Amino acid sequence: MSLIAPTAVVAEDEAALRGELVEQLGRLWPELSIVGEAADGLEALRLLDRHQPDILFLDIEMPGATGIDVARQVGGRAHIVFVTAYDQYAIAAFDQGAVDYLLKPLAGARLFTAISRLKARLGQAPAALGGVLDQLGSRPAAAAPSAARAPLRWINASVGQTLRLITVDEVMFFQSDNKYTRLALKDGEALIRKPLKELIDELDAQQFWQIHRSTLVNVNAIASVSRDFRGRMQIKLKHGSEMLLVAESCAHLFRQM
Repeated sequence: MSLIAPTAVVAEDEAALRGELVEQLGRLWPELSIVGEAADGLEALRLLDRHQPDILFLDIEMPGATGIDVARQVGGRAHIVFVTAYDQYAIAAFDQGAVDYLLKPLAGARLFTAISRLKARLGQAPAALGGVLDQLGSRPAAAAPSAARAPLRWINASVGQTLRLITVDEVMFFQSDNKYTRLALKDGEALIRKPLKELIDELDAQQFWQIHRSTLVNVNAIASVSRDFRGRMQIKLKHGSEMLLVAESCAHLFRQM
């Protein structure tokens, strides 16, 4: 196992989240070489045998073979970071020997902490996880759904070549922009790969309203609502000159404003 150029495999069945994790690892740990990406547990096992990576980022819930199944096959050959939406299970794994855990949606500061711990442990033998894997494997089938998690509070976004941590309160609106989502801020804009449909589920619905199929607006950033000469409803923001079009199907949101 090389301390100079460590290697990793990322196993996550959600393509957008897998891409986001790989991108963030590239920014926060450029020395790390991602030697393989897997969309299911069986592919993760094949990549493990083929590349013998130093680190495995394993989603606990994957088709084919779960992250727990894959971890059982690792046999101390790699350090493991679990990726999960269910923090009670990940925290149990971390406390009993797993290198670390990442919760969905990914948080840049949390990933930075995990990277720091991985760097410190790369010179050591990977932890034995037999007991904790038994515990994870016997968890209740009806785990709390991700929708019950606290609303998203901050986001990792690209501003040029820089990864910036942005609180959702700073965002005036989110807007779909091809394969990215654009964040409009008081001091500029940023881009993320997370699609708008995922943000709708993760943000506080009381704070962010969908006013168009491509736009979510922060209600705290709204200065006024009016209609243009065609009768279309539009929003003026407290900062900036951009006007946001409101779809007729969403006009009811503003009737009591």
